[in-house]
Amino acid sequence: MGPVRLGPGAKAALVPATVQVGAGFWGTRRKVNAHSSIPQGPGLLESAGNLNNLRVAAGAAEGAFQGAYPFVDSDVYKWLEAAAWQLAQGAPGDGGPLAADVERIVSLVADAQQPDGYLNTWFQLLKGGERYKDLRWGHELYCAGHLIQAAVAHHRATGRRQLLDVAVRFADHIDSVFGPADSGKPLDGVDGHPEVETALVELYRETGERRYLNLAGYFVDRFGHGLLGGEAYCQDRVPLREATDVEGHAVRQLYLLAAATDLATETGDAGLRAAAERLWSAMTATKTHLTGGLGAHHDEEDFGDPYELPNERAYCETCAAVASVQWSWRMALLTGEARYSDLIERTLYNGFLAGVSLDGERWLYVNPLQVRDGHTDTGGDQSARRTRWFRCACCPPNVMRLLASLAHYLAGGDAGGLQICQYVTGRYTAEGVTVRCETDYPWQGVIGLTVEEAPADRTRTLSLRIPQWCGEFRVRCADTAYDQTDAPVDDGWLRLERTWAPGDQVVLELGLEPRLTAADPRVDAVRGCVAIERGPLVYCLEQVDHPGGGLDDIVLDTTRALTVEHRPDLLGGVTTVVAAGHRRRIPDAGWWPYRSAEGAGAPPAGEPLALTAIPYYAWANRQDGSMRVWLPTS
Repeated sequence: MGPVRLGPGAKAALVPATVQVGAGFWGTRRKVNAHSSIPQGPGLLESAGNLNNLRVAAGAAEGAFQGAYPFVDSDVYKWLEAAAWQLAQGAPGDGGPLAADVERIVSLVADAQQPDGYLNTWFQLLKGGERYKDLRWGHELYCAGHLIQAAVAHHRATGRRQLLDVAVRFADHIDSVFGPADSGKPLDGVDGHPEVETALVELYRETGERRYLNLAGYFVDRFGHGLLGGEAYCQDRVPLREATDVEGHAVRQLYLLAAATDLATETGDAGLRAAAERLWSAMTATKTHLTGGLGAHHDEEDFGDPYELPNERAYCETCAAVASVQWSWRMALLTGEARYSDLIERTLYNGFLAGVSLDGERWLYVNPLQVRDGHTDTGGDQSARRTRWFRCACCPPNVMRLLASLAHYLAGGDAGGLQICQYVTGRYTAEGVTVRCETDYPWQGVIGLTVEEAPADRTRTLSLRIPQWCGEFRVRCADTAYDQTDAPVDDGWLRLERTWAPGDQVVLELGLEPRLTAADPRVDAVRGCVAIERGPLVYCLEQVDHPGGGLDDIVLDTTRALTVEHRPDLLGGVTTVVAAGHRRRIPDAGWWPYRSAEGAGAPPAGEPLALTAIPYYAWANRQDGSMRVWLPTS
């Protein structure tokens, strides 16, 4: 059970496996999400006015619209989706308070819906009921998409139809309004923020109504034809099938590509599949930060040029990380290729997880890779400091819904067996095979697998992803040990085929030696720098660990070995990487911060320093100060 349930005729290499996440790294993060983040949602949505807007629209209260944006309804829907996935796997305690909140808010949504199915409190309360007059900025279909996804989650989790019926009525209304110019429908148009497209595909999967799949295909193919003014910002410059690079607003681009991938999966559309593969490759090769973060520009929240990957001005919106995981998972299901799960892993542990504090109560909208000494923060949605909530609160409930449904993104199955894409303590089930996993990953590289169920009369393949970053691994299976020289990896997969029996054990050991990573020399922002990584984790320096000065003048000594130290007392328990370095002694530049480069050489080194690097996801959880991922080497 999860956000993607393939249709009966889907042309996919994999179907999502059933996974139960137990203790360990992700078990801890999901527990915080369940006990802290999700329960605070209704109170925050109440204080921000989102829920009262629904009451007023339903005629149950008097007042004016509250909120700065026309899409505040979507925050309610994303929270509902998160809460539904949490209910599906067991809410804290008996689930009573959360279940009661969900049903109360579902009733609010149903009561606010208009008789013909339309629902958007901004337009119902502020615009006199005017509809679809501002498709570029109005976000009516965007909000509808999040409502549909919440409804699907609620139906899958509870079996109740109240919210699903709301979504179906809204989808039917949209289908009666939008269509090609020759269809006789009133509007030939698309929403300025893609989202409804992938939601409609999932509604088709849930209901079997093919009209929703066809409507999603219509919307996807109408982007790039000038219906929104022809701007790259809203994916309207070039049709997706002809595009050669990702561009424009990062989240909008990724949601559109997730929908295109869904359509390719359900229909076998080779053109859409080719476009999705081409654009994913272009994005990862030239526009993806080391953390998996996406989006170079604060202005318009968009992708930059190829290799334009700044540090302190990196945008890397948390929602873009969520969207990246959603799209890459759909690509993994469609193709069965390990590279998509490689990016999911990098994004989950770094660009995504940094977006929420360790206590689950504070958030980052943007995720820079550097905060300079003396940084002055003006606050707001684009703050480099963690914030309780935002005026544009898209990111917090997006994080909640991904963590609540995380088990869905961890493994797949096909007729041959089980593919384990991400390693967590828990149980994986596909094609009659159930495997129990025990691991302290990512702190340790040992992954212990025990077969609990398997068909006795057939061979099955257990496929284990060998991460792209992994330079050395060993595997023990049936008391026989292999290393990478005699256990060939097939396109990122180590495939173990045999007739499995309950009790069979496999132990995979991934080498987790810390490493230094350099960027492509065309990434000007980090030329002459390296970053520290260990396993799937990107590391950073924080000022709080380096008293006596800031971080802007620190230089890493690459001739000295990196060492690791596990610190159960630090940041909820992390493994740190200790490196050698020094601070440069840079003379005061006076009134002009430039000087002749002729004969200047490098500034003299100061006293040696022991540099303590922490996982990037854990930064900004202690005190405000400088931070950096990329470290100069001279």
